[in-house]
Amino acid sequence: MELRVLRYFLAVAREGNITGAANSLHLSQPTLSRQIRDLEEELGHPLLIRKSHRVALTPEGILFRKRAEEIIAMVDKTEAEFTSMQNTVGGDIYIGSGETQAIRRITRIAKALRDEYPGVHYHLYSGNAQDVTERLDKGLLDFGILIQPADLSKYDYLNLPDKDTWGVVMRKDSPLAEKAYVERKDLLGVPLICSRQAILPQREGNEFAGWFGEDFEKLDIVTTFNLIYNASLMVESGIGYAITLDRLVSTAEGSALCFRPLKPKLESGLNIVWKKYQVFSPAAELFLERLKSREFSGS
Repeated sequence: MELRVLRYFLAVAREGNITGAANSLHLSQPTLSRQIRDLEEELGHPLLIRKSHRVALTPEGILFRKRAEEIIAMVDKTEAEFTSMQNTVGGDIYIGSGETQAIRRITRIAKALRDEYPGVHYHLYSGNAQDVTERLDKGLLDFGILIQPADLSKYDYLNLPDKDTWGVVMRKDSPLAEKAYVERKDLLGVPLICSRQAILPQREGNEFAGWFGEDFEKLDIVTTFNLIYNASLMVESGIGYAITLDRLVSTAEGSALCFRPLKPKLESGLNIVWKKYQVFSPAAELFLERLKSREFSGS
């Protein structure tokens, strides 16, 4: 299986038809069709559902697209790392994180490093802990920022001094907005919009589930989300109350939203992690040195 053919397949999946993909790749349509059929024969499964003017992915095609994207991303990252070795300090740094104000601390280090070495470039990936660790384990990220509690056994890490406070984002005209904080009883019987991390079972390290206790399953969770911006629009439209971390949604004057912390208070610490025995690019190695030079404590 050649990388070139993987790129061909991804172009077909992106364009939705053979002709459009062939044009973008500067190939003839028969040549591209033959390459895709050879790939299907090699895998032993059909990847495309061919219709008159377009193609769709089979279930096997959907899986193969995900794997092909991961392979190509890893190849591109590896090529960039070796290219950067020609420079004393330059290249790409890949960082994954959930939504947290702790990223501000990381961005200050990133800016200082880039001011000194303009050849350094950053790539940010947003996702929950599962998303970030999956990409870390596959080598698609250099560093990940994880909200505690998290399984750190596979990683080296630094503790960030920041803490995120859990609470509820709501409309300013909602009944709960009259309160200074939100208690467990306030959340029963109201529609909730929860981050994916907030709905994990307690046994998987979900602090919110632990905070809420035995009635967690009784919550009316009408929507889940990965990133808070879109969820905040749902709150603004009146769909429900969002369980999230503080300082991620604008509640300034003129905003329709406000944030109320949970009571008893619930806070989560944070770690920046990387794979044990990781071989970094020169840029990522220097970034790690700068991280360690700050007032972080770690393993």
